[in-house]
Amino acid sequence: MRNKLSILLLLVSVLVVKGQELTIPQLSQYLADNPFVMSPTYAGIGDYVKIRVNGLTQWVGIKDAPDTQSLAADMRLGEKSGFGALLYNDSNGETKQRGARLSFAHHLTLDRYDDEFLSFGLSYNFNQFRIDIENFDALDPSVTDDRATTNHNFDVGVMYRYDKFYFSLNASNLLNKDLTRFNPVFEPNTLRNYYAYTGYRYTKNKNSTLEIEPSIFFQLFESDGRSVTDLNVKFRWYDFEDYYYVGATYRFLNDQIGSPLYIAPIVGLKKNNFYFGYSYQIILNEILGYSTGTHVVTLGVDLFQGISNCRCTY
Repeated sequence: MRNKLSILLLLVSVLVVKGQELTIPQLSQYLADNPFVMSPTYAGIGDYVKIRVNGLTQWVGIKDAPDTQSLAADMRLGEKSGFGALLYNDSNGETKQRGARLSFAHHLTLDRYDDEFLSFGLSYNFNQFRIDIENFDALDPSVTDDRATTNHNFDVGVMYRYDKFYFSLNASNLLNKDLTRFNPVFEPNTLRNYYAYTGYRYTKNKNSTLEIEPSIFFQLFESDGRSVTDLNVKFRWYDFEDYYYVGATYRFLNDQIGSPLYIAPIVGLKKNNFYFGYSYQIILNEILGYSTGTHVVTLGVDLFQGISNCRCTY
């Protein structure tokens, strides 16, 4: 049994390492009122400086499983622009990465009466990736030093909003990776991935306190053609400016729609400009025999309200 678990984790780790240098993993943390972690086009939308802290612990119960922490903040610049920054720390067994993302977005008004807006976003990414070999001696004594590399990259995105409908299209890690310190035979140098996010916030009427928000997230990896889709739904109840919500997300590989990677209930609330979000992703693939799921926690606060004269940043 121990040998089977070791082989399974090795195979899964290889897959994760190949896709690890894509900044932070895109799991369900974007659903916790935190879409800026997913796309630079959201920078500056809102009346506050928005600060969000995310903790992601994958495969609970498995030693050296992936673990990620991030701090994101964005704010409005002027009347129609926004700036944001994201810092992250990610570990997966003996592979470690740290990095930052600086983002700028500009928001245009297409029709101010119908609330029709178009946003453009650009991010600069800095990533430091390292393979820590201090525990490798028993496996391969010939390995004598750590492997590390620093990467610089860029993301671009565009978002269209019409009333309560939104659609965001993004390309991440536009530049190829430098493989001079790695094995170019086994290590892919193409980090580009493309993703789209769309949804609609439905209310029965203006006096209704219940809002229903179905959404879809799609991500395609250029290096090997893999793609995943999230089907999401949130139910949000308002109490003036405060609210709480419940919902669920269903993630699957697009060539295995009937075999989900996980199903995740999500809950959260906003109270007096403080935010809390939680999701537990129930694993439904081969790892289920060794771990039941993944914790995702988001804490946040909104500071320094400054109302814009342009509805494009509402």
